[in-house]
Amino acid sequence: MANLENKLFDIGYMDTLSSGTTRLHQLDPRAKLITTLIFVSMVVSLGKYEISMMIPFVIYPMAMILSGELPFNYLLKKMVLVAPFAILIGIFNPFMDREILVQIGSLGISGGWISFFSIMMRFGLTVSAALILISLTGFNAVCMALEKLGVPKPFVIQLLFLYRYLFVLIDEASRMVRARSLRSFDSGRMHFKIFVSLIGQLLLRTLDRAQRIHLAMCCRGFDGHIRINRPVKFGFNEIRFVLTWSLLFVCFRSYNIPLKIGELIAEYF
Repeated sequence: MANLENKLFDIGYMDTLSSGTTRLHQLDPRAKLITTLIFVSMVVSLGKYEISMMIPFVIYPMAMILSGELPFNYLLKKMVLVAPFAILIGIFNPFMDREILVQIGSLGISGGWISFFSIMMRFGLTVSAALILISLTGFNAVCMALEKLGVPKPFVIQLLFLYRYLFVLIDEASRMVRARSLRSFDSGRMHFKIFVSLIGQLLLRTLDRAQRIHLAMCCRGFDGHIRINRPVKFGFNEIRFVLTWSLLFVCFRSYNIPLKIGELIAEYF
């Protein structure tokens, strides 16, 4: 029960981080969303063997973390939490692609291992960019930016409700686990029949509470439009932010900068 409640607070902590006062926090959400989308598209467009070209892209998440004064350890824990999914996607590559592509002394590295590391690097870059976006902007503001950029309104509303009702689900689950612990003297064992019953009750209770929350939102004037407290304006700072990072991403995507640096060093030494 305590673990569930801790997870609930942990997820909501990203919305707390979005209330910061740095210059990145004050930027229009659309600027940060557009920049993140361009960053992700550039990273995923790289070839499966182009690990060296991904290295310069690390500059973006590190710059955002430092400039936005975000807790690095917290973001790292979130990435580690979902890392097994990326590992499962690429773990079989070394067994299917055994052609040696890199020879370091007597050690040969196959294409499968290179593509596996490539998947892990893409995962780290894209997931960190998404977490940083929410931590700097807040999920409500991200949804508002999607709506203003022309994303269909039903999709945006469903995305917002999916995020918000996740808290409802966890809250109801924590109540049920607490009630079971009190009635069973905190017994650690749970039979399958009881587990299935709890899942069914959780679904019904969550739907009922979600309906009450929706009615309360309608009573308070919710009309489907997403609004945030601070004013938003896409001005010069936002244009400069998007263009500067976009040009940098295009440069990283077009040129193998680590290779160029290595060639320059080799010429002098």
